[in-house]
Amino acid sequence: MTAGTPPRVHMVELDRDEALKLLAEAPLGRVVFSHQALSAIRPVNHLVEANGDIVIHTHIGAALLGRAAQSEVVAYEAYDLDPATRTGWSVVVTRAASQVSDPAELTRYQAALTLWMDAEMDNLVRNPADVVTGYRLVRGDTGS
Repeated sequence: MTAGTPPRVHMVELDRDEALKLLAEAPLGRVVFSHQALSAIRPVNHLVEANGDIVIHTHIGAALLGRAAQSEVVAYEAYDLDPATRTGWSVVVTRAASQVSDPAELTRYQAALTLWMDAEMDNLVRNPADVVTGYRLVRGDTGS
């Protein structure tokens, strides 16, 4: 590599376990869903269950609650990218979401999932990890 030439970076696909581990370590992510026929994206914090399900808080009247009640497909993404080195990772979990209604689960999740904004967020939505995709951007020569 010559001076002024950016480092070579290539994308490596992550396996499911590594992707979910990275997701579990991320402090927050984005939930993506349809709202009034358009894509909507909301930043939220999350909890990753042992089976990979993503659980997030939301508030009464949230557009996502309507989608979850209809079991529509949503995506959840978290990432950690370093613009200086052009390295990092991204993980996306996609599946129909559902509202958590079991009282025991509600109590457990509300105790485990700390709110990161000042709002009444008594509703929880679960996004099962059926489709998990993840990529890591790494520096180095790909051999080409």
